[in-house]
Amino acid sequence: MSDILKDYNYNLGLYFQHIAVSYSKRQALRYPDGQIVTYGEFNVLANRIAQFLHQQGLKRRDVVGLFNDKSPVALAAMVACLKLGIIYTNLDPDSPSERIHRILGICQPRLIFNSFPNLSFGEKLEKEWDQVVVSCYGDDFTVRLTQFPEVVPNSVAQVTGADPAYLMFTSGSTGFPKGVVISHGNVLNFIAWSQGRFEIGSDDVLSNVNPIYFDNSVFDFYSALFSGATLVPVTPQEAREPRQVLKIVNQHKCTIWFSVPSLLVYLLTTRSLNSEDFPAVRKIIFGGEGFPKPKLKQLYDLFGHRAHLENVYGPTECTCICSAYTISNSDFAEMQRLAPLGTLAPNFDYEILPLDDGDRHYGELFLLGPNVGLGYYNDSERMAQSFIQNPRHNLYREIGYKTGDLVHRDETGLLHFKGRADFQIKHMGYRIELEEIEAALNSLPTVNESAVIYHKLGEGLGQIIAHASLAIPEAPDVLLQAIAAILPSYMMPKRLLILDSLPKNQNGKVDRVALQNFQSSKL
Repeated sequence: MSDILKDYNYNLGLYFQHIAVSYSKRQALRYPDGQIVTYGEFNVLANRIAQFLHQQGLKRRDVVGLFNDKSPVALAAMVACLKLGIIYTNLDPDSPSERIHRILGICQPRLIFNSFPNLSFGEKLEKEWDQVVVSCYGDDFTVRLTQFPEVVPNSVAQVTGADPAYLMFTSGSTGFPKGVVISHGNVLNFIAWSQGRFEIGSDDVLSNVNPIYFDNSVFDFYSALFSGATLVPVTPQEAREPRQVLKIVNQHKCTIWFSVPSLLVYLLTTRSLNSEDFPAVRKIIFGGEGFPKPKLKQLYDLFGHRAHLENVYGPTECTCICSAYTISNSDFAEMQRLAPLGTLAPNFDYEILPLDDGDRHYGELFLLGPNVGLGYYNDSERMAQSFIQNPRHNLYREIGYKTGDLVHRDETGLLHFKGRADFQIKHMGYRIELEEIEAALNSLPTVNESAVIYHKLGEGLGQIIAHASLAIPEAPDVLLQAIAAILPSYMMPKRLLILDSLPKNQNGKVDRVALQNFQSSKL
């Protein structure tokens, strides 16, 4: 590479190489069990995995699936893919095999890394994807890697900012998940913004309580490892134990916490979190769903005097986060509404597509700018519905993303979330299409038709309630058990009600308002 370009980090592989050299002796990963991996060690591991992938014949824009346990090898595999321009996608090891089968069918990976020796559908996976699955747990694979050169592949310079970096699969309304394509350029923009907005530097220690296959982990991984900071990975098993999570964050002196509000609400509800926790935390960041004001007030009373509480917003399709709002005491003068989304990041633009021509400050949020992703992988039909030309003009090509989120812009310019334009919800921090749950129910032979609603219990809280009419009588528990083999646990309905027939409106469509009213009458 010429001297002119040596400091021009136009892709994530070059950027990480620069970070690894600059901070080679500093801690990149620090595990709860005491294991420490320096940037130099992590970079060597990533380079060797990249050389392994190259030997396997993988090339730029191929796809690699990762059943990622957050081990050094699994995380280094992500960086290895970035260095070669290979697209990685992290997969949920606890998802039903049918859902994984659909995801793999969409992205057709050339290779699948599996970090879990007891993967429930591991045998089936290896049978269906013969010669594609690589077991990367245990010492055997680590020893195998030592035969490969530890230098960065020459092909890293060929990767452009327009190349896809990763796929993030989200819930889909047709019963099929959607693979959001995010580019190197998207992530480079995101890193620059997160470093500036949250003042992230090499002295920071970021917690990683978010599942690695979940959008929020993008912030943890890239904000930490591309800033010379330290990442503290927390496994799903550890994350399920409130005091264990807090012990890890406290002992490792994490300076930045990011999670869905649900986790913080759980820690508050179980009285696990107290004022002595988070001793080094300076930023408590939360996003992915609404944070109920009473619980947010509890959190603010505990830590607001010594840490910034940041409410963030952003669709997966727009690289994790596109806005942040710092909570202040004045936000609790009114306890019914959610905290504002704030104003968008400087490198974003937006339009409000009004539902009513009389109010240009209320409508669907349409996002624009270099953080808007490339679309949905291998799914041109749904991509054309959501990634569209800016409807404000046709003077040149300007593709933005229709979020489906309804917002109101107040007199100060702040955006406030007002609901969804479709049947998509945020529940337990996950974005869920209710129609995907319906598709699972409708796939059962005894179900005539189904309808799923999200019944709100309060600001930011709710339950997924399913309704079905049956061709053959069957117990709700049996039906729920059947769809548990199709859907991940966070999408499972709280209740399934069997009805003789579903209520219909004048257009012959399911009357969801009637179903909502029915639920309210039962409370």
